[in-house]
Amino acid sequence: MKIYNTLTRKKEEFIPIEEKKVGIYACGPTVYDYIHVGNARPMVVFDTLRRFFEYEGYDVDFVVNFTDIDDKIINKAIEQNVQISEITEKYINAYLNVAEELNVKEEDTIHPRATDYVEGMISFIEGLVKKDAAYNVDGNVYFRVDKAEDYGKLSGRNIADLKSGARVEINEEKENSVDFGLWKKAKEGEPYWESPWGKGRPGWHIECSVMSRDILGDTIDIHAGGEDLQFPHHENEIAQSETLTEKTFANYWMHNGMLTIDDRKMSKSEGNFFTVEEIREEFDLEVLRYFLISSHYRTPINFSRDIMEQMKNALERLYNGKKNLEYLLEKSSNHKLDKKTEAELEKIDEFKENFILNMRDDLNTAAAISELFDLVRYVNQNMTIETSKKSIERAYKVLLELSNILGILQKEDELLDDEIQELIDKRTEARENKDFALSDKIRDDLIEKGIHLEDTAEGVKWRRL
Repeated sequence: MKIYNTLTRKKEEFIPIEEKKVGIYACGPTVYDYIHVGNARPMVVFDTLRRFFEYEGYDVDFVVNFTDIDDKIINKAIEQNVQISEITEKYINAYLNVAEELNVKEEDTIHPRATDYVEGMISFIEGLVKKDAAYNVDGNVYFRVDKAEDYGKLSGRNIADLKSGARVEINEEKENSVDFGLWKKAKEGEPYWESPWGKGRPGWHIECSVMSRDILGDTIDIHAGGEDLQFPHHENEIAQSETLTEKTFANYWMHNGMLTIDDRKMSKSEGNFFTVEEIREEFDLEVLRYFLISSHYRTPINFSRDIMEQMKNALERLYNGKKNLEYLLEKSSNHKLDKKTEAELEKIDEFKENFILNMRDDLNTAAAISELFDLVRYVNQNMTIETSKKSIERAYKVLLELSNILGILQKEDELLDDEIQELIDKRTEARENKDFALSDKIRDDLIEKGIHLEDTAEGVKWRRL
């Protein structure tokens, strides 16, 4: 497995800290609102990474945090005159619902919450203060960036340029303009925790250092997130963690590319900001998952309704390939293992091998997906009910095995109620037009789908078999 390491700016062979085990920490959401389509990309990309490592025989610890204390959360609670927990629980549940529909393996995901680790954050900050790497100014505690070796090594930022004041927030109580907050003094009416520096709450960057250390250890295999987190969030995590532990914080850094809406940067002010809640009103979220892995994870991608329609059609072609194989499995009675069958088996295994090689090449899902289409195309062009069942079974097994890594093609072929009614309406229309052949075909198709029709005086009634 080769991974593009943002820290070194090159692909590197993945060597785990512990053989056949991998710890992955992916930065999760601040739970003050519904997630947008850009937030969904790291959810899907790094879930796919986890799935592939598991396929390769690794034991995976997969961590995605919830930031459940933050200015935005506090402000929203004040605006709505509710408790902070009411805001955070609402949006954590919304996140989990979306994750389930995106087929993210939530049952195997560790979700630490920042508020459960405040005591650990206080201890962490105390350690930095003892090392003279942090200082207290009237209840606000800051990290001394000058104490961090190679600050800027992840993002490529130059500390001298940062000190010059370019795009740095002016804060006169800091010793240095680039120093960042570890602990924030509580304002009137805000939630707080008692600390050696008075009442307050943790800064944003500290939580990931503390939670990842507690769950995965001083050094983690892979730290992941959107490329917009490289600076300052991930840079500051490295600075505070490596200063305290004097160990490498993460061996590999993976960052997914950003997302645009209709070829423009996603922005609420531009009116091109879409939450996943809005998208799910028009599209099954499996289509969104497919869209998010249809390009290499490091490349920027553009979201539009037209593109989503294309993704929907592409996914439908894969589902049709799956249905075709299921039909061939049912109808084929040929169990021969001849030279033709051996050639077919070899070809099918070639698609599988290419798929895996692409996934090992820095999680190249775009190239891997093309192998699935090549497999489906090969089946459609070369296999009939006369084909050996051994070839059909192999093709079906490989298609399901590989699509499971990508988290797609998992749905059973079951008609929804509105789809059933639409077919019944078409059958009624066909009967009125005396097109009995079409009417009978629709009835037979529905029977194959497990739907029994009954013509009554009150109209057509149906039930599942």
